[in-house]
Amino acid sequence: MRRITGIVLITIGAFLVTLAPLMRFYAADRLISAPADQYVVTKLQAEDAQYFSTGDLKVLTGNLDITVTTRGDVAAATGDQVVWDEFTAVNDVTNNRQGISFNQRRSAFNRYTGEGVNCCGSNVEKEPVNLSGQVYLFPFGTQKKAYKVFNGTARQAFEARFVGEETVNGLAVYKFEQSVPQTRTQTLTAPASVLGMTQSGDVQVERFYDGVVTYWVEPTSGVPVKQEQQRHEVLKTEDGVERSVAFVATARMTPATVGELVAKAVDAKGQINLLKVTVPLILLIVGLVFVIAGLLVVARWRSSRRARI
Repeated sequence: MRRITGIVLITIGAFLVTLAPLMRFYAADRLISAPADQYVVTKLQAEDAQYFSTGDLKVLTGNLDITVTTRGDVAAATGDQVVWDEFTAVNDVTNNRQGISFNQRRSAFNRYTGEGVNCCGSNVEKEPVNLSGQVYLFPFGTQKKAYKVFNGTARQAFEARFVGEETVNGLAVYKFEQSVPQTRTQTLTAPASVLGMTQSGDVQVERFYDGVVTYWVEPTSGVPVKQEQQRHEVLKTEDGVERSVAFVATARMTPATVGELVAKAVDAKGQINLLKVTVPLILLIVGLVFVIAGLLVVARWRSSRRARI
């Protein structure tokens, strides 16, 4: 009976020891993923922003409130990919202008890596886009290196460089900066007179965007907990002359939004560490204890058997 008990203990221990690296290097990576049922509202503010008001036909300066609502399309999520829809509304608080800008975006990306996937009707302003680079999330286990990140305004991915380590609300983060070169984003018509031109009627103008986007990322979970967008958009006529500001602002996440994102990142980091460190370590230790206990039981059984002989 003692021999059987020892063998059972060794078998269970060997199983647990084998399970530990499987949990660490395989199972955990399949369990850690972006949610299909995402729902989050983030708020940003931009002080002394300038924008061309289509209602006033002139450039206004004011403080802006920006609300971004992101909702997961659970029905569209399949296999390794999830689909999130985003809607952005901008209000001018200073001049009491509601809804000066509305934008929408639909993105599909790999739930394990955060990389864009071209499927499921991905679009910006209802226009199809080819997604590439990181979308919403950096990789789990973010490294101190550059990553391509999809920029929704320019509708393409640009490199986000690692620029240092900081803390946000006491949480250690990596800081990345993405510089977007001047990119044409829209073609439209506008009255020549409001653009300071002497000719009559409407003229065709191109909208150009460039800017710098800064991300503060919790590296274990890959969750951005803070973001700042420096946007510079202008209107140019076909001759390449800059005629007017379209939108110039520096938008920063509000302290409340940063606090919420930090709390989510801390929770995600804790779950990841539990799956990749704590659980495998416990399995390894318990497994070794079972193996050693089993070997001791078998050794005692052999000793007692020799004694009887």
